[in-house]
Amino acid sequence: MLKVLVPLDGSENANRVLDHVMKLRAVSGGLDIHLLNVQIPVDGHARSFVSHDDLETWHREEGLAALATARAALDAAGVPYTHHIALGHVADTIVRYATEHRFDKIVMGTHGRGALLQALLGSVAHAVLERSPVPVTLVKPQPPG
Repeated sequence: MLKVLVPLDGSENANRVLDHVMKLRAVSGGLDIHLLNVQIPVDGHARSFVSHDDLETWHREEGLAALATARAALDAAGVPYTHHIALGHVADTIVRYATEHRFDKIVMGTHGRGALLQALLGSVAHAVLERSPVPVTLVKPQPPG
């Protein structure tokens, strides 16, 4: 069974990845699906005013909120999955997680920005694609209209 990591940030574009994963599951006869949300660590002075436990709780709650739509869709479809919440630089954490846990594939969405905007702002999907030794499938959003 193919072990697939599906990084999600809770956006509509990221959640469209589930349609692709469901089609892949139907064709392959089954997938070991793992949802991943990466939370960015709180740095600086904020850490002085908030306890470690409170920060941990906040990251967990934010991660669960970002995965809620995907989890609900998979639950409704009766599709088994595992979910994970990690903390760190998003692209690096996705690549490290996929490598350490020996995933066969990463399936993730793009935000569909133009090449110029992507070059100026950077892209998590692009960074994962460049850095990952694990094969990556990028799912583009549907064009408007």
